[in-house]
Amino acid sequence: MAEEPRAAPLRLGTIAPNFDADTTNGRINFHEFIGDNWVILFSHPEDFTPVCTTELGAFAKLEPEFAKRGVKLIGISANTIESHSGWIKDINELSDTNLTFPIIADKERKVSFLYDMLDYQDTTNVDEKGIAFTIRSVFIIDPKKTVRLIMSYPASTGRNTAEVLRVVDSLMTGDKQRITTPINWVPGDDVIVHPSVSNELAKELFPEFRIVKPYLRFTPLPIEQTTGAA
Repeated sequence: MAEEPRAAPLRLGTIAPNFDADTTNGRINFHEFIGDNWVILFSHPEDFTPVCTTELGAFAKLEPEFAKRGVKLIGISANTIESHSGWIKDINELSDTNLTFPIIADKERKVSFLYDMLDYQDTTNVDEKGIAFTIRSVFIIDPKKTVRLIMSYPASTGRNTAEVLRVVDSLMTGDKQRITTPINWVPGDDVIVHPSVSNELAKELFPEFRIVKPYLRFTPLPIEQTTGAA
């Protein structure tokens, strides 16, 4: 595989790099596309491949739930607009859905390099020129253009769209309330009172909070406060 210099890795809390790109929904400027919304930018290795087809179908089916929360989806891979457009027909047929979110055509890997999405592990995940394809990256970006979550999966492993939605709910809830979320939390479960909140203040903010340990305090939240839904 041809050696390529790596982009500086992105970190949580950094501003998402801006770029201009062609997509299946027209040309975009990424920061303008984000606007005042949350955005999920996610890459897949290759069009017309089995795992990617199941993934894009799952994201398309769950898109209404993301939309309720004011979240935009945008995909990307090192394929052309023509390839994406033809493949979307297969996705819709096989997943019985209607994929409407844009997919970036990144044949030259400019965006993929910018976001460090290239595959440096699997030497078979390359094109005919030996240039690495993208891995399965997920970036959750907030309205301030800040990177809030990064996940990377190998080409062989499909993602879990419900987990991506769960993390969005957790981040939005934490931004609105002075809480954190425990392991396996889903909307409707109890949350954890943030360590910076005193017991006295917690009584005001969360009348039903309970102390399990001095450092571990739980409280219920109405489900409408935990989904970010309008």
